Amino acid sequence: MLYLTALNPTDAVLDGLLPAADSLGVPVTVLTDRPDDWPGRVPTRHCPVRRPAAVTETVRAGPTAAGLLSNSDHLQAATAQAARRLGLPGKDPESGRRCKDKAATRQAVAAAGLDLVRARLLEPDVPATFDAFPAVVKPRDGVASEDAYLVTDDGDLARRVAEIRRRRPADPLVVEEYLTGDVQTHDTLGDTEALRVLGGWRTTLGAPPTFTEQCLEWEPSTPEVTAALHAQLDALGVRFGACHTEFVVQGGRPRLIEVNDRLIGDRMDLVLAELLGVALFEYVIRLHLGESVADLSLPDPATVGRTARVEYVCAERGGTLVAAPGPVDALHDGVRLGCRPLRAVGTTAGWTGTNRDYLAVLHGIGPEPAGVRRALAAFRADLDWVIAT
Repeated sequence: MLYLTALNPTDAVLDGLLPAADSLGVPVTVLTDRPDDWPGRVPTRHCPVRRPAAVTETVRAGPTAAGLLSNSDHLQAATAQAARRLGLPGKDPESGRRCKDKAATRQAVAAAGLDLVRARLLEPDVPATFDAFPAVVKPRDGVASEDAYLVTDDGDLARRVAEIRRRRPADPLVVEEYLTGDVQTHDTLGDTEALRVLGGWRTTLGAPPTFTEQCLEWEPSTPEVTAALHAQLDALGVRFGACHTEFVVQGGRPRLIEVNDRLIGDRMDLVLAELLGVALFEYVIRLHLGESVADLSLPDPATVGRTARVEYVCAERGGTLVAAPGPVDALHDGVRLGCRPLRAVGTTAGWTGTNRDYLAVLHGIGPEPAGVRRALAAFRADLDWVIAT
């Protein structure tokens, strides 16, 4: 039995990990504290998944475990602790904690002498001041660009902190220097001995003060940047399983924005699997079943021979989505195109300025960048989303 810890149903689980486990002939049980939110076809078991002891005991009470994993930002450390207690392959729990805790990430990289990003932890009762602007304020344990803002001075910082704390009164915040430059990603897969590169993307963000990802284009890191990134990941203890790292390059060296100890999200993992032509989700499961990364057939990202572009359709205001295309697949001038809804028609939502505003994800995969851009632009022009306020 393969156990997956999860909160809400996600595409990575429903369209990735569950079909992959089925292909491998491995039965699955999803451990979640929200079983009523999951489709009836998914075998679930109620479990307080943020508590390592509860995960451990739930697994012990069920069919014998062959593996235990999670693709949730929130559950990596707890799942890793439970896997260790059960004697199963898994991530380093302390590494999972460091990656989730953005202040701890900065401290570990600085302690290794690799980079020093000026940062300050703001506990709930600490005045909101900083000594370097522009800066970024965000929850210490936040995800998906939620409540992350660019601030320009102490007054702006104080206003944003007050705003965030109305929603998160007990959450520690981090304020840190703003790292200028194009945001890039570095995606890896590893075991306890080695780390392999899956590839990387150049990210286009929306207008500040928020940091919504609008577009990603395939652009793996150079060998020099890769080596410097891996030194920083080593300082964090990152190796086992999937990891998605965001960074900028300044002065020829990479500077970390954050490290997400799971696959790249928002359906990018599914696009990456298609681009590389590999059974990516099966590979993740196989690592957690005890196989070596050397056993996996991974191409060199620099020699894939294809490129890809992903664009997100974002709501520009709050309201009810009253019309939208469903799933669409097309082929245009040798470019494979796809549209996948991320919000159901009839859903009412406020505007957040984050990835939570996504209505759909579009992608194109083809032989060269210019052709992919043209095909994707023509594809998008024929699709409409309507929000009623």
